[in-house]
Amino acid sequence: MAGELEAAMTPPVSAGPWLRPSRDTPAEPRWGHRDGLQLGLAPLRGPRGLLRIYAPYLGHARDRLVNFVAVEPMVDGQAVRGYSELERSSLDDVQGKRMWAADMPLAEPQPATEPGAGVVDEASGVERLTVYVMCEPFDSGAHVYIRVRFHSDRPHEVQLATFCHPGSSRLDRCILTATMGNFARLRTLHLREGSITPAEIWPGFTGPDFTEHAKFGLDLLEREEDGTAVIWAEPDETDHEAASYSPGTAQHWRYHGRRARQTWIAHDPDPHLVALVNARAHYWASTSPIPGGPSFENFELTEPFRQGREFTFQVTPMSGGMWTATSA
Repeated sequence: MAGELEAAMTPPVSAGPWLRPSRDTPAEPRWGHRDGLQLGLAPLRGPRGLLRIYAPYLGHARDRLVNFVAVEPMVDGQAVRGYSELERSSLDDVQGKRMWAADMPLAEPQPATEPGAGVVDEASGVERLTVYVMCEPFDSGAHVYIRVRFHSDRPHEVQLATFCHPGSSRLDRCILTATMGNFARLRTLHLREGSITPAEIWPGFTGPDFTEHAKFGLDLLEREEDGTAVIWAEPDETDHEAASYSPGTAQHWRYHGRRARQTWIAHDPDPHLVALVNARAHYWASTSPIPGGPSFENFELTEPFRQGREFTFQVTPMSGGMWTATSA
């Protein structure tokens, strides 16, 4: 059924440097740089309740995701996050919170296949594309939305700003986490004093589940001259032709295309900002071991909630050849 709906949707259209949803509905909810980073929503392929990140410039097919971003608010006084892709919807009792997109904040649920095209304007001489991704309330009472913004001179990044609606439960934080580092086998995490790997953080880990989170405070992160905090993860493999997979590994876990660095950036960081990562030794929802051992899976920056707080996510091509998956 999901595949049939995806096939029935009108593809996005190019307009100048941008890719934007068609006005012919049902339309694919997908925005971004025509030749760069793009963002999409369900019912495009993948679990509901997640932002889809596409990087076709890495040599990926148009429906190949490089990562997902989950929305995980925490209400004051509660130690547990909401999980946008795991909580069941109160609107239709399906797993994954419903999300829809509009040209301005719009709390009333809208059909996902009738998305806003986004607003194009100019700031400091640079064209930008902005769209708002709305989300139904979480079980905790958190009611949040995301402003998605692209700048024409930065083709490999997207800015994601978190907001809460009036009437939302008071938030301690609203975490945006990149959830699928295992696809690209991200194993090198860059910090201020150098790099660290899953094998160094969790020596000997081979379990089928997630590791505990590793936490890195602001004092451990790379800083730019203006104080901006930066952290990135990248593959540690150079001989990508030698990559091999155990029998039975699903095709969607087999990486192909160019190597890329994935980066979170926080301008004006809160003193309590931290970076969190965890890892897996097996691909999600499978018993297939990850070639080369554990790699980082969830990757995020988090700090006390600020209305309109913006984080930047980048997927930057690295030097070197194509990475093509081979069978074991």
